[in-house]
Amino acid sequence: MLLVSASNGLVPRRNGRDLCPVGKPRLRAPVQEPDKVAVARVACTINGAPCMAPSRGKCIMHGERQWFVGIDWASQEHVVSLCDGQGKKIGQRNFAHGGTGLSDMIAWLLRASGGEPSEIYVAIETPHGPIVEALLERGFNVYSINPKQLDRFRDRFTVAGAKDDSLDAYVLADSLRTDMHLFRKLTIAEPLIVELREWSRIDEELKVERVRLANRLRDQLWRYYPQMLELGDLDEDWMLDLWEAAPTPEKAARASKAAIERVLKKHRIRRFDAAQVLSALRRPALSVAQGTIEAAIAHIKVTIERLRLVNRQLADAELQLDRLCKKLAEPVANDGENVPGQRQEHRDATILDSLPGVGRTVLVTMLAEAPHALQRRDYYALRNLCGSAPVTRRSGKSCLVTRRRACNRRLSNATLYWAQTATQCDPTSKAKYQALRARGHSHARALRSVVDRLLYVACAMLEKGTLFDPSFAQKKNAAA
Repeated sequence: MLLVSASNGLVPRRNGRDLCPVGKPRLRAPVQEPDKVAVARVACTINGAPCMAPSRGKCIMHGERQWFVGIDWASQEHVVSLCDGQGKKIGQRNFAHGGTGLSDMIAWLLRASGGEPSEIYVAIETPHGPIVEALLERGFNVYSINPKQLDRFRDRFTVAGAKDDSLDAYVLADSLRTDMHLFRKLTIAEPLIVELREWSRIDEELKVERVRLANRLRDQLWRYYPQMLELGDLDEDWMLDLWEAAPTPEKAARASKAAIERVLKKHRIRRFDAAQVLSALRRPALSVAQGTIEAAIAHIKVTIERLRLVNRQLADAELQLDRLCKKLAEPVANDGENVPGQRQEHRDATILDSLPGVGRTVLVTMLAEAPHALQRRDYYALRNLCGSAPVTRRSGKSCLVTRRRACNRRLSNATLYWAQTATQCDPTSKAKYQALRARGHSHARALRSVVDRLLYVACAMLEKGTLFDPSFAQKKNAAA
């Protein structure tokens, strides 16, 4: 006990309590009744979200029943972890990939949680696939995250570098519970967009396959028949028919002018006449070993059959893309309702198609690979997806700005082609490209800056719902 003189009107201090005047009792602040409404507003939160609201002196509970699921998907078996709103693990099971396995997984989630699909939040590393589609169709809230981000989340649970499927499933579930804003919520895509995306990817795959087959054909002709390589692209149908009419230099020397004219007339080739073609094919031939020509002809015959098939499939894919683009560009009905199968982002096809440099490939790639960003008119998301936004690494006095490589490759290639075409037909894009080149930027760097501007213009047009007007800048300057 600390003794203090009473002359100052104080009493001994005990246990660190405040001193009070002698002869006067310690006064206590009056106890106030807590505001029930304020207590309800402050106390009733789960994960930062309100779970009840006051109504006539009573609290109505809502939103407190939440469950979080992490799915570590694989080709044959998926690991599913379920936890509640406080992070307590409720259960974990493995489900085989297939119709029965996915049905059992959904039934187990509903039974183990006892909640509705709208109260269950699912985290997964892939934004597409049968698992995602099955969950979205049943009404679950599905979120995706990049595997690289998941690797960083895993470090919060273990610093030893341990990794297994069960741990990843639980990390996904608990990370979604605590950091939902870092995940991307998935939605069901429109049927037309799904079909357009698939045909767009089929078209790209067929083009890659055609180039591969043409290169093989070129290698075989180079062995014994290089004269034919000077006439045109080997993936064109008329070149295939021309080779069948004159497969070797010896047969080209005996080929008739009428036979060559029939090939040119069939495919409407006007840049050459029969005399020019025969003159090129009858140039001095290579001297090769015995059996070389026969072996090359056998290889070429197989390659030509595959090339013809790819050309037919590619022509059909282009027709399908044109059909879908036309369907997506149909105007709104007169009664104000959308045409069946359309929504706001689908009618954007007409606006995007009006931009300089936009053709079929660029249009379908934009609509198929970035539908949600176009729907939101999100310029920053688009430039990230297309790779036109640079990446800055700053630490202390060092600052390094590099090209963004974490982007959608199909969008990046399509927009670079778009920018290259725009610099040829749009004066503004051409002037910007030339100015950047004059400042010392590389060709690709200048094209990415042109892409950045075109995306900004596209988003502005989509927000206003107007088509591209090349004289817009002149009208704006004249009005000012």
